[in-house]
Amino acid sequence: MNGQAQAAAQQDVPSPAVDSTPAPAPAAAPASASGPAVSVRAAGEADVEAAAVLFRGYLDFYEVDIEDPDAPRAFLAERIAKDESLVLLADVPEAGTVGFAQVYRGFSSLSLRTAWVLNDLYVAPEGRRTGAGRALLHEVLRRAREAGVSGVQLETAYDNTVAQRLYEAEGFVREEFHVYFHDLG
Repeated sequence: MNGQAQAAAQQDVPSPAVDSTPAPAPAAAPASASGPAVSVRAAGEADVEAAAVLFRGYLDFYEVDIEDPDAPRAFLAERIAKDESLVLLADVPEAGTVGFAQVYRGFSSLSLRTAWVLNDLYVAPEGRRTGAGRALLHEVLRRAREAGVSGVQLETAYDNTVAQRLYEAEGFVREEFHVYFHDLG
């Protein structure tokens, strides 16, 4: 995913009132032979520091150069405080908070309904192969269904085959549309 481009393109999407109900109890993925149960929860203002560490790892993964080291934290804090995005955190027993997802609420002109963009999904190296990424994805889809959105869209880098396999295994279909971006700077 061109995280920088997508984040820039989606950062000012307004937040409709479709997800204004209090968050349910954290979802837990069942323990499996490959690892312990993963719990997923919505991030609040008290979670900004933990989310920011993961967000910085995500930006590093996509080789985004950040001049101000506090910018990722400030960006997330503002999105959470203004309810401009849904930020989810994945916790794994004995490993802590190892993953995050960030969803922007938008609209689909073609379906005449609300649509979500799963803009960011990242699991730190110590949380990989625990099911944290899949649990985050399941929680995004569960909440989207509950909110009645038309669908969830995402992008990933052409060479991120691990993520592509996960998304396709979970029912995401590669579209034939070309994505364009004009960098304003």
